[in-house]
Amino acid sequence: MAITSSLDSNQNITKNPKNTKNIITEKKQQISEKKFEIGLRPESFSDFIGQETLLNNLKVFISGAKKRGEPLSHMLLSGPPGLGKTTLSGIIAHEMGGNLRITSGPALEKSGDLAALLTSLKDNDILFIDEIHRLKKPLEEMLYSAMEDFVIDLIVGKGAGAKSMRLSLPAFTLIGATTKLGSIAGPLRDRFGNIAKFQFYEESEMQEIVERTAKILKIDIASSASKKISLASRSTPRISNRIVRQLRDFAHSENQEIINDDTCKIGFAALGIDNLGLDEHDREYLRLIVETFNNNPVGISTLCAAYSEEKETIEEIIEPYLLQKGLLLRTSQGRIVTEAGKLVLL
Repeated sequence: MAITSSLDSNQNITKNPKNTKNIITEKKQQISEKKFEIGLRPESFSDFIGQETLLNNLKVFISGAKKRGEPLSHMLLSGPPGLGKTTLSGIIAHEMGGNLRITSGPALEKSGDLAALLTSLKDNDILFIDEIHRLKKPLEEMLYSAMEDFVIDLIVGKGAGAKSMRLSLPAFTLIGATTKLGSIAGPLRDRFGNIAKFQFYEESEMQEIVERTAKILKIDIASSASKKISLASRSTPRISNRIVRQLRDFAHSENQEIINDDTCKIGFAALGIDNLGLDEHDREYLRLIVETFNNNPVGISTLCAAYSEEKETIEEIIEPYLLQKGLLLRTSQGRIVTEAGKLVLL
């Protein structure tokens, strides 16, 4: 199975040598991180840990589609980032005997971009669009006929000489991923045959993921250490993978070939994370509400201004885990920190 992405682009490289050097360095780091993530991704359902209900349903849907000789119904996956939506899409492509094509809503600028991507697909290929809720309206409307009838309509030329041209598409499957299900327009949402939500992982599942990652990275890990890492991983595999990789470096710096409790203690302190997985950004956010606003309900617009962060970042990245752990409450008047949240600041 081939995995390709339309996210990589040199369009941000400018003629300024200093900017170019910084951008190239950043892109190299992104590529390195991407290769690391890909190397840890499960390649089959048997390797995928957690999300059992979703996986069991998928196995049924895939089996039925293959028996009928049809593509899998289009799927919409929602949930916080880092839970495995892209990984699962790769497994689906493998099971269906197709290739995985990866892009994102913001990366698709014009109708021609989407048309070129759609016409390059083959039967049973999986087109994965991350952040599909950020897709532009004209591109979203182009997907309607592509999803329903496997055709797209293009306008060739301008003015009075413009002509409409219909292109046939292969029988593909669209998998859309979103962190904001409510932002998906109704007509687009209704065209997905399957809609599923990724859940945060249980502690036992996270510990299994941590130990699997350590095995792939070829470093031993103590059971007590894997438990500490699982608790500090915010119920998110992407974060646990990163922590295991970082702690491996701390272990090797001490000439150790095992991640143990001492490694966790040293690494967590250096990385600024606690046993709940909260980092300084989380504590700063909670401290802002408690100290600056005396823990009175604070509206999101006020928090964005005071915290110097965008609304999407606060709502999609910072708050979900704080809400899940019962450290923060969203009320009709605004955000307040719970008693448990106050304790982590002591």
